[in-house]
Amino acid sequence: MTRTSLIAGEERTREVFGDYVSIYNFRQSIEDKATVPLYYENRSPEVQLVNPDFNRDMERILEEAALDQDQEQRLAREFGREYHLITDDDRLDTIATDLVDHFVSRGYHGKAMVVSIDKATAVKMFDKVQAEWQRRIDTLSADVSAAAGEHRQALTDKLFEMTDTNMAVVVSPSRNEIADMRAKGVDIEPHRRRMVAEDLDGKFKDPSDPLRIVFLCAMWLTGFDAPATSTIYLDKPMRNHTLMQTIARANRVMAGKQAGEIIDYIGVFRNLQDALALYGSGSGGGVEPGDLPVEAKEEQAEDLAGMLADVEDHASAHGVNLKQGIGVAGFDWVAWLAGAAEKLLVSDEVRRGFLARADLCAGQWKAVKPHPAATDAQPLMSVIVRLAQRIRMVTGKPDISGVMASVERLLQESVDAMPFVIDPAETARFDLSEVDFDALAELFAQGKRHTAAAPLQATLEQRLARMVRESPSRIEFAEKLQEVIDRYNEGSKNIESFFEELKALAGSLSEEDQRAVREELSEEELAVFDLLIKPDPTLTMAQEAMVKKVARDLVYKLKCDLPVLDWKQRQATLAAVKVETLDECLPDVYDRALFARKSAAVFEHVFAAYESGGRSIYG
Repeated sequence: MTRTSLIAGEERTREVFGDYVSIYNFRQSIEDKATVPLYYENRSPEVQLVNPDFNRDMERILEEAALDQDQEQRLAREFGREYHLITDDDRLDTIATDLVDHFVSRGYHGKAMVVSIDKATAVKMFDKVQAEWQRRIDTLSADVSAAAGEHRQALTDKLFEMTDTNMAVVVSPSRNEIADMRAKGVDIEPHRRRMVAEDLDGKFKDPSDPLRIVFLCAMWLTGFDAPATSTIYLDKPMRNHTLMQTIARANRVMAGKQAGEIIDYIGVFRNLQDALALYGSGSGGGVEPGDLPVEAKEEQAEDLAGMLADVEDHASAHGVNLKQGIGVAGFDWVAWLAGAAEKLLVSDEVRRGFLARADLCAGQWKAVKPHPAATDAQPLMSVIVRLAQRIRMVTGKPDISGVMASVERLLQESVDAMPFVIDPAETARFDLSEVDFDALAELFAQGKRHTAAAPLQATLEQRLARMVRESPSRIEFAEKLQEVIDRYNEGSKNIESFFEELKALAGSLSEEDQRAVREELSEEELAVFDLLIKPDPTLTMAQEAMVKKVARDLVYKLKCDLPVLDWKQRQATLAAVKVETLDECLPDVYDRALFARKSAAVFEHVFAAYESGGRSIYG
């Protein structure tokens, strides 16, 4: 199976693999999450290659990808004018400047391949990009010195990434290579030494390695998988199979990568539908919308516009005009943000709906950068991102994906980015034992009822998640909280009743927190004790004391026995742990059926709570 599309009328594929058994096109691959979508943008310099016949003939020579010395000479001889235009020094300077500008302005910071017409041009592009890169570092260093606050930190982070970035030329060796390249005005010797001495293949495939840009002409364009690659800078006439293989380097799946992009400097996509006539969704072939391997960058920009409209509509339906937040500053911004958050915290459904839409917008905006559509959307994105962060801060529910944090850093790179001002008194995280109900009542009196209830609800949810994990018998508290939340979300409880019930439940949890001390048990022992006595049987004080001793003894034995490595995988150790839970010291009130049920419950808890090497959820 290949993740590179087959081409309509492409006989070479049939010659190698035989006739098609079934067809699996790009659209299906993207829907199945086997690949990410590809978008292209034509950024060709003003010097255009206007003769399509020359281009097609040149593509035939280049189609084999790796040119030997004779083929390179033939290319320069037979297509002298076109070759001269492609390799013109001023043109390459223009491309190098644009390439650096594009690379450092992207939202998703994946790796990049720069594809040139031949070996000499690949080396020239390396030199030109390096020179422009250093100029950009010098400018950025000056900008950092002049900046302040969050903007300065964002620029500092960007400067570090630029100084940390490594680049390399990766081209095939050939006879008399050093002399031939010197005759063309380039020094390939240091690049060849590096290709021999270093594992450039492994470094480029490693997402954490600073080798982020490679300069190619043929190598790595087929059969080379580096999922961290997100951008192909294409400056080489191509067609059919070779073109398909090349652009597919950017469609591999990688965490955080929403799409790959092809930056076209040569106009190879000018006649996209003809050049890439992929079979359609049916076995009879034909191209249908969505079947092409790449879509124009404008399609991605239009998707962003649709997502922004959707989040605006959702907010508007609940009384928040997001565009009114644009340009608001200082304490007016604090007040606007607090009011907007209050309205979107009216229910879990409204809050989740806004955050889900905001996350989609953030991811898409990041993927669209540095397209002008992303620049145009930046003021609105600033409002959306900061409002989402405010809501998450109030509820204590983090942005697990990290998308918002990365978008926030990108926004801060702009001098005009809106400052993220918050009122710490309203957004402090709550420890259940330190909840200031008077302060919450003050928020209620100010009309910020949902802002007061949301952090208390979030704190209870977080606290209960830990308490239930430590002792499964506490599930009744979690069920009670969910019942209270459900009734409120259904509209059968108003915000005042909801808040009062949350306060009452908080009091119950505070009492439960102290029960281990009252029972003279540790948290681990209390968990076993509760499993043995809840919901039955009813015990006398003497019987209860016996069960406490069983709980203490069992936890002690477990701590002695479970430091064995991989005890869950070893049958003998697993059997021994099961026997330990079948303690004979339980009172007679535990008949055979109850005894078996309780011991099974305790063993399930032990299996879930204790790991090898003595580790457990209790620390």
